[in-house]
Amino acid sequence: MINVKSEVYEVFDMTGFTQMMEVQKAYKTVSIDGGEVIGEGKNGIVYRISPDTIVKVYKNPDALDEIKNERELAKKAFVNGIPTSISYDVVQVDGKYASMFEMLEADNISKKINREPDKIDEFAKASVDLLKKIHSVELKPGEMVDAKSDYLKRAERLQGHLAPEVYQKLCDLVKAIPENCHINHGDYHIKNQMFLKSTGELMLIDMDTLCLGDPVFDFGSLFNAYVGREMVVPGNNKEFLGITAEQGKVFWNKTLEFYFGTDDKARLEEIERRAMIVGELRLMAKAIKSYKGTDYGEKQIASSKTLLEEAVPKTSELTLACFQRL
Repeated sequence: MINVKSEVYEVFDMTGFTQMMEVQKAYKTVSIDGGEVIGEGKNGIVYRISPDTIVKVYKNPDALDEIKNERELAKKAFVNGIPTSISYDVVQVDGKYASMFEMLEADNISKKINREPDKIDEFAKASVDLLKKIHSVELKPGEMVDAKSDYLKRAERLQGHLAPEVYQKLCDLVKAIPENCHINHGDYHIKNQMFLKSTGELMLIDMDTLCLGDPVFDFGSLFNAYVGREMVVPGNNKEFLGITAEQGKVFWNKTLEFYFGTDDKARLEEIERRAMIVGELRLMAKAIKSYKGTDYGEKQIASSKTLLEEAVPKTSELTLACFQRL
């Protein structure tokens, strides 16, 4: 059955008929013309189309499974006390699938920094408090993707691109990260964190990258967002996050200080080095898979190679759980 009206589809779904036969829902079309981009993640772009409605348009044209997965992840996060919005409908935007969310008026941290740059420390503290809340939630093995297994697969792409001894030690370092079933966000940056204007509460709008693992995996992606990509693509912070390179560095440094509760320079440098290794592993693996042969891809591969071949030999372990202060 195709083009089944939403009301009829819900009846079929509740009664189990969708398990007995293929039933394709008719998705209404929504326009994002004039909508404001308020966030962007690995898999989609988020638009506000009215004061209380946001739409996440998925980059993958066949994203129905992704949408279902994100809804389930968001539900798990929500029931465990992580503030987020859960999709209430699936629609189409310019031929692509999208999720509809209800959200009161809110601003992402990027906008707050631009309006009140002198409060960047305050915004970093709020971001850290939410990150700690995420990291405090422990689930059962298998309830979400295991980050360590995912990064081991990414690391395999680096073979032949790093010196053999560096590649082997990098793989050994990832394998040695202790098993950990605490939630990581997977793509935690300031455009995915929204301050509700009514309450001042900070909440998340992008939940499709949730996984389980050591906090080093989130800090690797945080390093990439605020520092790593900017090194290879100057202006990335301004274009993607809406803040300057200097503000990105400040936000990164304050995130480390507030999360780990220290201003000890040597301790913070060790934490940053571990996060950088995981972050550059991710950037290099992505460049090899998707951008090899392009100007950007070759620059990223060369930059990551230099950083990893310098840092990996100096590093005895990657876990950040030993530094963690929740």
